[in-house]
Amino acid sequence: MASRTNDFPPAAAETLATDLRQRIQGEVRFDHGSRALYATDGSNYRQVPIGVVVPQNREDIIETMAVCREHQAPVLARGGGTSLAGQCCNTAVIMDMSKYLRQVLELDPEHRRARVEPGCVLDDLRDEAEQHHLTFGPDPSTHDHNSLGGMIGNNSCGVHSIMAGRTADNVNALEILTYDGLRLWVGPTSEEKLEQIIRTGGRQGEIYSGLKAIRDKYADLIRQRYPKIPRRVSGYNLDELLPENGFNVARALVGTEGTCVTVLQADLCLIPSPPSRTVVVLGYPDVYTAGDHIPQILDYAPIGLEGMDNLLLKYMKKEHMYPKGRALLPEGGGWLLVEFGGETKAEADEKAKRLMQALKQSDNPPNMKLFDDPEEEERIWKIRKAGLGATAHLRGEEDTWPGWEDAAVSPEKVGPYLRDFRQLLKRYHYDCSLYGHFGDGCIHVRIDFDLITKEGIKNFKAFTHDAAELVLSYGGSLSGEHGDGQARADLLPKMYGEELIQAFREFKILWDPLNRMNPGKVVDPYPRDSNLRLGADFRPPTLKTVFAFSEDDGSFSKASLRCVGVGECRRNHQGVMCPSYMATKEEMHSTRGRARLLYEMIYGMTHEDAPLTAGWKSKAVYDSLDLCLSCKGCLSDCPVDVDMATYKAEFNYHHFQGRLRPRVAYSMGGIYEASRLAALAPWAVNFFSQTPVFSHVVKFAAGIAQERRLPRFAPQTFKRWYQQRPHRPRNSGGHKVLLWPDTFNNHLHPEILVAAVEVLEAGGFQVIVPTPALCCGRPLYAWGMLDKAKKRLTHLLDALTPEVSQGVPIVGLEPSCVAAFRDELIKLFPKDDRARRISQQTFMLGEFLAQQKNYEPPLLHRKAVVHAHCHHHAVIGLEGEKQILERMGLQYHWLDSGCCGMAGPFGFEADHYELSLKIGERVLLPAVRAAEKDTLIITDGFACQEQITQTTDRSALNLSQILLMALREGQRGTRGAYPERKW
Repeated sequence: MASRTNDFPPAAAETLATDLRQRIQGEVRFDHGSRALYATDGSNYRQVPIGVVVPQNREDIIETMAVCREHQAPVLARGGGTSLAGQCCNTAVIMDMSKYLRQVLELDPEHRRARVEPGCVLDDLRDEAEQHHLTFGPDPSTHDHNSLGGMIGNNSCGVHSIMAGRTADNVNALEILTYDGLRLWVGPTSEEKLEQIIRTGGRQGEIYSGLKAIRDKYADLIRQRYPKIPRRVSGYNLDELLPENGFNVARALVGTEGTCVTVLQADLCLIPSPPSRTVVVLGYPDVYTAGDHIPQILDYAPIGLEGMDNLLLKYMKKEHMYPKGRALLPEGGGWLLVEFGGETKAEADEKAKRLMQALKQSDNPPNMKLFDDPEEEERIWKIRKAGLGATAHLRGEEDTWPGWEDAAVSPEKVGPYLRDFRQLLKRYHYDCSLYGHFGDGCIHVRIDFDLITKEGIKNFKAFTHDAAELVLSYGGSLSGEHGDGQARADLLPKMYGEELIQAFREFKILWDPLNRMNPGKVVDPYPRDSNLRLGADFRPPTLKTVFAFSEDDGSFSKASLRCVGVGECRRNHQGVMCPSYMATKEEMHSTRGRARLLYEMIYGMTHEDAPLTAGWKSKAVYDSLDLCLSCKGCLSDCPVDVDMATYKAEFNYHHFQGRLRPRVAYSMGGIYEASRLAALAPWAVNFFSQTPVFSHVVKFAAGIAQERRLPRFAPQTFKRWYQQRPHRPRNSGGHKVLLWPDTFNNHLHPEILVAAVEVLEAGGFQVIVPTPALCCGRPLYAWGMLDKAKKRLTHLLDALTPEVSQGVPIVGLEPSCVAAFRDELIKLFPKDDRARRISQQTFMLGEFLAQQKNYEPPLLHRKAVVHAHCHHHAVIGLEGEKQILERMGLQYHWLDSGCCGMAGPFGFEADHYELSLKIGERVLLPAVRAAEKDTLIITDGFACQEQITQTTDRSALNLSQILLMALREGQRGTRGAYPERKW
């Protein structure tokens, strides 16, 4: 086999890039930033690619392969890039299929088949199939953002593989492309058809002749050595070439991890999707006892059977994760989640009850709980799915890593295997939680490997050797879901023996004689302790930062490693994270992509051969962060709490040291000062900002998009109104509440704050407003003006401490300002008790009112559409607001609309206007336009309100205004007309 190399000369790469640009329609990216962006996947490994191609169509893939063949450049097809074994990084030309090639090409419900492009997201297919009560069976936890091409490459499985099998079991046929340009459909092949293909000759005849020879030569050994277990994912699927399996070439190629061919499109099987589901949770004394009972439970034909241990729950408790879900679990030290399906809920329940009845009659029955409430079922599943997030980064503990995360045994051997595996972990002084797909015998772990010292790496290598010996002693597989890649491939001889390894080699050579398809993975692999992303030479610099990064031991370098590559930020179906990715489908504009570039930036500070060596001045990092909306969605939606808004603020602080920022940074970042000046003569400012001729000049000078309308300043600020208000404060005997007069509402929408005063006073509270001019500095963070922001916050700490020290709560109406109190304040002042106290005593209005036992909101019998500000969702939480709306009797629809796209100043900026609209048009703006005219539109954020007002014919109201509306309607009904207050 031709040798592989980690090097491809820069001059050759430049010529290759030039030829590619001339011959394909897609995007060709050989710049340093793109190469850094794709240097790793979700694994421990790092290899900088030659370059990246983003094909627009199948012809682009074919032409890319042809150009690479002319230049003898290795090739790697990539989908979601979530692989945990290193199979999605290589010194190769990476073809990212996920941006354009993501269509469901055909759905045939009658024959239960679907044809898809390789970049098609699994849930896109499942959503279409569910319209016909069908689904694609394998469903890994990344189902809402992974690609089907990646699942085919990896032979993915998931929760429901006990009813559906692996991806290989659900593939009808594949259209493939070889490195030497052969394009053909492959699938099951009868003996007659096989002989016909061989007689026809040519490249296809040569391949099929070779495949037949491999089958005939190794058939007995394949039958003997291949584990007879549900989750054998390691190695090539040579068993699919056996006569009893129909010489299925497509299924033989599933799981080859891009080392043999590239998939152009796939014909897939669909299976019936049980419309009703029921979950039973079983609590056992420990996870080992739970494992012992797997065979008994499988007799009752569940469609999902997952397990988890008490350590997982302990870690979740430590990280304050899912307390409501944890409280639902029955007593125990190890749990099994058993899911049943049926045509009706009654049918699913009956299956569950049959199992429970049988278990009750057994010796030492487990504690049992049946869940019929969909919300409770969702909470239970979130606990199981949170395994990675709960175990990756633990406060006060060593970080954990993949590397031995998905070994599999026969389901009846789970209990004994887990006991022996725990003893092996203890021998190496490792610790980890045990969880996974117990019904298929697949165990997931993340282990606290030391991958940064020579001794630690030596132990890692020794442990994985012994772990392989252990799982093979149980007749298991090194991998039961995530594949071999580089993490386990050099252990495959232990599993299969040298003869079958030679069969793998012959199989690969048939398809890829030059070894240019993802070389060094699976066959003739790189050693598992080479190409480590960390490694013994990893010496990140100690960087002085403004933010404390307390969650990462005060280290920005460690924070850059927080991302585990699972790619939740690449989803397009729900949640807030990541709005720029949802709009662009670009890896560099995902949270993961930005985290990867920040890591590469830091890596380049100590490695001259790295693609990024400019440090804080890196243009590639700046360009990636430029489209980050600082929405903080990743702070809540990311399973490991990557905080890109903070990373962006820190980066921009250093990036612009000694440099001028764009003019929009000063105009929008200085909104506090500008508003105070405008308050002196608001009519004059409005004249210039609202008159077309002058407003064009103002917007150009400020870097604001001409398409945007500048907000009007109120004729009187809220604070001026409050100071001139007679008989203040009212309710002098009531509990004090400090109402925060944020810059936006104080100067632009004071009626929102006035409404809050009336609502709070109607609730019996004494409302006070701070006298000094204060600002949380929110608009300064994104542009890295952190020195100025800290000065503002220092002033704020001094001014608010007297009231806060007396226990007075702070109530805010602008989520971004409340979030600054709850989040940035303590990240900038981590050792200041005043900051901690203010953070703990600051609330959104709805959150505050929901906590008051004696407060009963007024009724309002109206319909409403509700959109949550990103910071409200990510930092504060929405439960309080939902409780208040519920108690008001409002018929509301809470939109899963993510970010509105305005995101503070982001949507006003000229360079971001089009993206801002694209994000808003994803869900929010169409939903607002579709709402009936008498339906209320509710959102608390100034930016969200502006986006709605400027792009639809509707206006949105703050919760304070909704509550005031309810108060007035109630008072009209009892005491006549309540006077409308005109502003």
